[in-house]
Amino acid sequence: MRDFTARFATDQEIADWDARVTANPHGGNMLQSASFAEVKAEHGWRPRHLVHEPVDGGQASCNLVLEKRVPGLGRLWYMIKGPDVATVEDIPGIAEANARLVAEQRLDVFAIKIEPDVPDSDHARGVLARADLKKSFNIQPNDSTAVLATDADEETVLKSLHSRGRNAVRRALREGCTVERVELTEKNMRSMYSLMDTVGQGAANIDLRSYEYYAAFWTAFERAGQGRMYFTYEDGEPSVGAYVIAYGRKGTYKDGGSKPRRRQYGDSHLLQWTAITDLMRDHGIVEYDFCGTPPSDQLKNKEHPYYGLGLFKTSFTKSVIDWVGVHDQVLSPARYVVWNTAAEKVARQLWVRRTGQPFY
Repeated sequence: MRDFTARFATDQEIADWDARVTANPHGGNMLQSASFAEVKAEHGWRPRHLVHEPVDGGQASCNLVLEKRVPGLGRLWYMIKGPDVATVEDIPGIAEANARLVAEQRLDVFAIKIEPDVPDSDHARGVLARADLKKSFNIQPNDSTAVLATDADEETVLKSLHSRGRNAVRRALREGCTVERVELTEKNMRSMYSLMDTVGQGAANIDLRSYEYYAAFWTAFERAGQGRMYFTYEDGEPSVGAYVIAYGRKGTYKDGGSKPRRRQYGDSHLLQWTAITDLMRDHGIVEYDFCGTPPSDQLKNKEHPYYGLGLFKTSFTKSVIDWVGVHDQVLSPARYVVWNTAAEKVARQLWVRRTGQPFY
């Protein structure tokens, strides 16, 4: 285990936040970005920017922390998609540095949720358990996800696709299906949200946030030059939509939706392929995260709510990664017991009633 220090980022480091996050050992994550911090600041969270530096002088890790005050208990920290580490063995040292920072500055934090992009394994779970990090429920939809390697030329990447996806792309091209990157107008955002709502009505049973949340999200990432929206059309109306993000050298399929019973075969595949190749050309992405599948051992489980989504996404790549998911660092055992046994459930219910939005 390496020793780390933890401190709040300087104003200059915050101004350069995206450059610092994408220089992290694992290349950062869009949910650690300045754009995402901006969105969450308007939806009940206080962004805190932490810098973790190894005592041995190695590479630092910059991590976004979302803070929310819980009446009667203190502050909860959520280190979303972090800490970003080169190896799971670095997490105990970062956790100890977090505890020291909270104690020394009397920050009144009773627990820290961490969510590192570390592949799940017996070894990784053992390292986290020995650091007294408690496994909690997963929060993000891509704690199991399909990832396509894009660090090659377009023809090589196309040939690497699973045959179902590759054949669908080629057939859509032959039959004249077209994909457009569209401006982020109010009309287009409303159309996109409507297409997303059709997914929630299906087997995936996805609960959408409000239109205002997505509009703020899409706008923040587009303003930063990181996000873009695509449509295909049928009968003059958008029939498939996707919002994708390039953050550093990683691409992500963030949001999507489609009309049921469409006539164009392969339209959703061609839309994804167009977005992927655009991000390869414009941003040099080396991987593309399809953002959410069933766990790798449940891909064939037709009862899983993400079965249909997984079937589509694994038609591009069979590389499905299970991350270790959310673990809690307990800083105040007594307050954490209250939180874990009753207060969290109540806080989440009250937040949904008051705002109509998920707590996290």
